[in-house]
Amino acid sequence: MRQHIPVGILLAAGFGKRFDPTGARNKLLELLENGTPIALQAAQNLRQVLSDVIAVVHTPELAAQFTGLGCRPLIFPHADQGMGASLAYAISVADELGADSVLVALADMPYVQPATIQQIVNALNSGADIVQPVFQKQPGHPVGFSKRHFSALMALTGDTGARHLLHEFPVMHISVDDPGVVHDIDYLSDLRSQKNES
Repeated sequence: MRQHIPVGILLAAGFGKRFDPTGARNKLLELLENGTPIALQAAQNLRQVLSDVIAVVHTPELAAQFTGLGCRPLIFPHADQGMGASLAYAISVADELGADSVLVALADMPYVQPATIQQIVNALNSGADIVQPVFQKQPGHPVGFSKRHFSALMALTGDTGARHLLHEFPVMHISVDDPGVVHDIDYLSDLRSQKNES
């Protein structure tokens, strides 16, 4: 059984164009109903379980806030190339850190429960190569990858993520009672509806 704590990777270098096409508002810094910015809540959830979290960002403003949470911010100068490029960059850094596995999370998914993150960590430590949470038959995030897949992840380019790996290799699906694994905030209406429900 592996007994390594995965390195967390928080992808926070997106531009949130669907949230605000004008680019005037940074989606990841918008406040949730508890007053915490979206991306920082996602980071806090990871940090409750993981001691080392890499946050890929494209602005010094976000980098400074992640530093305050004990994360390792990486300003990626080519963030405009897409999520795949950002993930490849983060994996290369995790590999340099000697990571045995990684847990890839999205900064616009602030409602993932730390208990779910712990379940994914446990599955990776039990020997699973790819782990994905499932809520009511819907696959979600974050997704765990063992070192076996680092080379393929580092080869990602543009906006193509790791989805193809989930089709090419066996995936351990974990059924969770956590709607946060499928709840991302893409539009301003997503944030408003959540505040109205709270």
